[in-house]
Amino acid sequence: MEIECGGSSSSTVGSSRTLVLLRRLLEIQERRAQAYAKLKRGFSEYVETSGEALYQKLCSEITAEFNECSKQVREMETLFLNPDVGRSDLAQLLSDIQTQEKQKLHLTVTIQVLKKAGRPSERMLTHENCKFKKPMQHECVHLHEITEAEGTEEAEADAEFDNALKEVIRGVQDAVTCINEYLEDVRYEIAALEAD
Repeated sequence: MEIECGGSSSSTVGSSRTLVLLRRLLEIQERRAQAYAKLKRGFSEYVETSGEALYQKLCSEITAEFNECSKQVREMETLFLNPDVGRSDLAQLLSDIQTQEKQKLHLTVTIQVLKKAGRPSERMLTHENCKFKKPMQHECVHLHEITEAEGTEEAEADAEFDNALKEVIRGVQDAVTCINEYLEDVRYEIAALEAD
């Protein structure tokens, strides 16, 4: 039988506390995933129904949820830096997760803005610049032959839009990959602490 000397009880307390904090982090990340799913569903409904008020309400709720999750993770970062726990490596890991979550949220909102705007060639036309001769008749400035140059401009604008959307989607995928890798590190740490 081997006896550990010198501070094993504080080490055990630190390990136990670390385990609790890491498990809590996984719960927070699950809440974030659920919030993203809710946001995605809400955006789809918004695009289909144009229910602006409901979507704004949902965005407020989701923002509050993300803020609460971020606040809790920042508090955990501070606890990992506390001498009782002394895990600056885990504090840095949480900071890295937060950075990627912030990037993911920013890019997710950008995707929604782009999708709401739509491709330039598919956007609704306004008739503000049309001429109205009689109350229910107007000369539409949009009706004209499309020249090759105009067609090329429109195709280029659509291609630019498509590339921007693809780039933002790729950015979200990269952020998700990073977050998942960090969470895998958290799971390994939990397994190692449970094995001790």
